[in-house]
Amino acid sequence: MKHRQIILPPEWATQAFVQLTWPHKDSDWADNLEEVEACYIEIARHILRYEPLLVVCSHPNSVRAKIAPQSGQKLFLYELPCNDTWTRDFGPISVYVDGKVCIYDFGFNAWGGKFAFDLDNKLTAKLLEAGAFGPDRLYSDRKNFVLEGGSIESDGAGSLLTTSECLLSPTRNPGMNRDEIELYLKQAFGLQRVLWIENAYLQGDDTDGHIDMLARFCNKDTIAYVSAGFPQTAGEHEPKQLESLRAMEEELKSFTTLSGQSYRLIPLPLPDVVRYKNEVLPASYANFLIINGAVLLPVYGQEKDQQAVKQLAIAFPDREIIPVNCLALIKQHGSLHCISMQHPV
Repeated sequence: MKHRQIILPPEWATQAFVQLTWPHKDSDWADNLEEVEACYIEIARHILRYEPLLVVCSHPNSVRAKIAPQSGQKLFLYELPCNDTWTRDFGPISVYVDGKVCIYDFGFNAWGGKFAFDLDNKLTAKLLEAGAFGPDRLYSDRKNFVLEGGSIESDGAGSLLTTSECLLSPTRNPGMNRDEIELYLKQAFGLQRVLWIENAYLQGDDTDGHIDMLARFCNKDTIAYVSAGFPQTAGEHEPKQLESLRAMEEELKSFTTLSGQSYRLIPLPLPDVVRYKNEVLPASYANFLIINGAVLLPVYGQEKDQQAVKQLAIAFPDREIIPVNCLALIKQHGSLHCISMQHPV
């Protein structure tokens, strides 16, 4: 039997388009819809400067008028029902199979059944049926395995970074142990190894430790990560969170590249505490989106924003770093990377 070559491309690989799902009044955004729409509009316009954009929405004409009425063929709108807007987690994950792009359609159960998900779990199949992905992409139904895009990071060279808290959660794939899940990931994504982070606590996070809030590959030798080492306001972050971040940093220091070298680690500041309705929110600068020629960085209207811009510029010297105020997004416990999904060429 011929061995297929499978590659999970890194986010910095050249992209064909980015996918978003627009907020609507029947989603969790009802309380701050106008505010969050303004954030989406800004993100969409930035993306359109660099590459095409696909948007799932309930009112296409209205959304087009808000984003870019003159954008022509670069903006593609699909009217489909959805529960919420976290495209990173219910959207398709693209791999290369023998050089052709294949869309993996994993199961989505709203982070272990925390919220409604029936419509979101059907979106990728409905977009495929509508021809949204074009005729040249293959499709693989993998609904029997629950996996969110925000829970994995690929270096494109055979290494996957993830957290045990999320992937081994009994509410995702009960009945599968660590070895079985790791074997599945290796086979599905053509991996040589899985790098497991054991310390993944971020106060306010309801994803059980998504890696895209904590540590991100910037190239195959570089990882940017949330650090407890930047000056913090005394007493503002709970000790458990700071301890977890310090332990995660030690784990990252212990990892080596496939060639045996230590990773180049770039610390990102931990934002000052952001609260909404007396809840601490999981604000993170690690939740950035890499697009063609730029990086969209979530910021939160505080002094540390500029520190984050400078640190990320070290990781991406050849890309424009574009800060986007995501205080509206974080009110629902997610940020910029969480609402988006890139599709490789």
